[in-house]
Amino acid sequence: MGVREGFEELYGAAPEGVWAAPGRVNLIGEYTDFNEGFVMPLALPHTAVAAVSRRADGVLRLHSADIEGPVVELRVDELTPRSDTGWAAYPAGVVWALREAGHAVGGADVHLASTVPTGAGLSSSAALEVVTALALDELYGLGLTRPELARLAQRAENDFVGVPCGVMDQTASACCTEGHALHLDCRDLSIRQIPFDLASQGLELLVVDTRVKHALGDGAYAERRAGCEEGARQLGVSHLRDVAYEDLDAALARLSDDRVRRYVRHVVSDDHRVDRVVSLLDAGDVRAIGPVLTDGHASLRDDLRISCPELDLAVSAANSAGALGARMTGGGFGGSAVVLVEAADVDTITKAIEEAFAAAGFTAPRVFPAVPSAGARRIG
Repeated sequence: MGVREGFEELYGAAPEGVWAAPGRVNLIGEYTDFNEGFVMPLALPHTAVAAVSRRADGVLRLHSADIEGPVVELRVDELTPRSDTGWAAYPAGVVWALREAGHAVGGADVHLASTVPTGAGLSSSAALEVVTALALDELYGLGLTRPELARLAQRAENDFVGVPCGVMDQTASACCTEGHALHLDCRDLSIRQIPFDLASQGLELLVVDTRVKHALGDGAYAERRAGCEEGARQLGVSHLRDVAYEDLDAALARLSDDRVRRYVRHVVSDDHRVDRVVSLLDAGDVRAIGPVLTDGHASLRDDLRISCPELDLAVSAANSAGALGARMTGGGFGGSAVVLVEAADVDTITKAIEEAFAAAGFTAPRVFPAVPSAGARRIG
């Protein structure tokens, strides 16, 4: 059953419209966003889809086709941060964030379905937030820009749900365009669409969802964020973005704590890797970004120390089987890796990864192509 039909069955009338917003995968630039650095995500073809209608009585009704359970019914003037830890907190948080920002958003009936894999580090939550924000923006005539929608969706996740994410995920979902990667400056939120048409080059970018999420990740993000902030303080800059790559060795020599030194080295070098990838893509040399991805994985593994055996195996097995480059992507301790491959080698490399996981006794991974896709849009 489609989302429109599901809405009609639930609520007894046709929706006013249907919208979609994608998940994302980050090509390069990890843990750089809260350091006001650079990131380079692309939208996936996997989307959260929402059928939505306005209500005049201040009631917000939310339902997911993907999760067993009844319609969640809330009042928009009683929405309270941190009050709900379930899936409904994400769309409800968007309504709260819009109202907190002074926008006259009333009630709504919402029916959602998503094909974005959950728990894989592909921003299924940002897709839910952005699709809700876009629908309400259009239905209530708010006239918000895409970057504004992304910031409000981020506020929903930060302040209402209570997850301290940067703005990359929501910006990617709201602003990406088909056939491009999004170069985002996390300081001024300026964006540039970088052509990334892999098919025309005979290439594919594979996502390897390891299907694991290690408990090690709990608190690790906050610890690394604090370490980066400590590094910036010791170096006398507001954020690590302000440490030039050319000055990295001198900066590291001024840091006494090995942990802080490692974090600083990763962030400054990963910002430099984003610059390298942009330069190579601008020059049309897509294959040359492969080694940059692999360098990025080594930094995430050895300096930031957020990889895990499954991610390391995905990267090493892919590269040994002839991939152009690979790295873990996202917050780490599980989730997914990205692998750049010749289109002709997809089956060989996929098989090599699956066999390596089986030999190690790991859960079978899910491997699928990351096709650079369109951002949030109305579809019906």
